[in-house]
Amino acid sequence: FALQLQGATVKVCGPTTLIPKYITELGVAVETNLKKALQWCDVANVLRVQHERMDIKYFPSIREYTQLFGINKQLLDSLNKKIIIMHPGPINRGVEITSDVADSEQSIILNQVENGVAIRMAAIYLLAQQIKK
Repeated sequence: FALQLQGATVKVCGPTTLIPKYITELGVAVETNLKKALQWCDVANVLRVQHERMDIKYFPSIREYTQLFGINKQLLDSLNKKIIIMHPGPINRGVEITSDVADSEQSIILNQVENGVAIRMAAIYLLAQQIKK
């Protein structure tokens, strides 16, 4: 993980059915309580539930997922600090993150999406340079 190489401590949070069993072997901590995870972190990089890639159910319902793992303003306001919210997009608004959080001053989602193309281009360029050698 590039973040760990830069000195960051990485922790994932989500339903245990979506967390790879081997993740701790890679030095990644696991937290299944969203509030505890958010209280711990400085930055939360939220990922989209990709229904179209799920041929089996990994959690009982979207409603339950949202109740347990959805980030909303009330949850953020209950923390004793301000954290940065990231999301690579597209967002299932109201599922993993509410619109008021996505559009808040704590969110850098639009910056992340805007810079994503340039970052991917740079990564492809660097990989292509390695292949040439």
